[in-house]
Amino acid sequence: MNRILIIEDNALNRALLLAVLKPDGFEILIAEDGLRGVEVALRERPDLILMDVMLHGLNGYEAARRLKAHGDTHHIPIIAITSDSAPAERERALDAGCDGYIAKPIDTRSLARQVRLFLH
Repeated sequence: MNRILIIEDNALNRALLLAVLKPDGFEILIAEDGLRGVEVALRERPDLILMDVMLHGLNGYEAARRLKAHGDTHHIPIIAITSDSAPAERERALDAGCDGYIAKPIDTRSLARQVRLFLH
C-alpha cells in the first residue's frame, strides 16, 4: 500500500483529498502546515507528498526545498497543489523541487491516476 502525505492547511481540502484517495487504497498521512509536513516526511518517509504551496508559516516552496535537500527525503516525489494556475506559478513550484503540479479545483475523477503516475 502506497503512503501519501498530504500537507494542506485547509480542512475542506484535506477532507476532499482524503475522501478521494483513501478508497483507492492509499494510506494517508496528514500535516496541517509546512513545518509539520517536513517533520512527518522525515519521520514517516511517505511514497509521495501532495503539498499545498500557500501554507501558513513555512510555505510549500520552502518545505519542498528542505525535503529535496535532505538525504532521506530527496527521492520522494512532491506534487504541488495550488489555486494559481499561471505558468509562472508552475515554474516556481518546479524550481522549488516539486516533481509535478496540480491546479485547484482538483479534478477528483483523475486525481488517483495522476498520483499513480508519480509512484515508482
